[in-house]
Amino acid sequence: MRVQESQILAEFQDAGALLEGHFILSSGRRSPRYLQCARVLMNPKRASRLAEALAAKLPDDVRGAIDVVVSPAMGGVIIGHEMGRALGKDAMFLERPDGVFHFRRGFALEAGAKVLMVEDVVTTGLSSREAIAAVGEAGGEVIAEASLVDRSGGSVDLGVPFYPLIALDVPSYASDNLPPELEAIPAVKPGSRA
Repeated sequence: MRVQESQILAEFQDAGALLEGHFILSSGRRSPRYLQCARVLMNPKRASRLAEALAAKLPDDVRGAIDVVVSPAMGGVIIGHEMGRALGKDAMFLERPDGVFHFRRGFALEAGAKVLMVEDVVTTGLSSREAIAAVGEAGGEVIAEASLVDRSGGSVDLGVPFYPLIALDVPSYASDNLPPELEAIPAVKPGSRA
């Protein structure tokens, strides 16, 4: 199932998930636009459509090598589960109650398991790299990452092939270097990381 980027953005707009304002991203950077993936994924049919479109972007050799899908909590849990369904693979998630990602709830990887890491949004790639490292420590190997949105401007390096569904070219700024229009309005933090 191949879809156009305009169709994907329409899914976000229809869900009220494309927000305008002054947002504090999980990386700490600031942005005038924010994609609230939890809103777009709250509808199971929409989440399934997006996961099927994302799975279709994976090359055949990557799809054929995947043993399990892993995603970081919180943002990646729903899309990770839907990617597991789209690929016919189990889906697990990593948590960081103590600030470091690891498996809980009885989740464990078989030694050498080939993992597809799945995120909702990638901006700086910090969470992804931390999650990829946690998979390695647990005995697995991340062979690729997929996400709904690449906000990095195409600059992120995760150390593995990266397959985003769409790229959203929205500027982000350091908190001490804001443009006047962002300085003029209060900042909100809509993401899941405190």
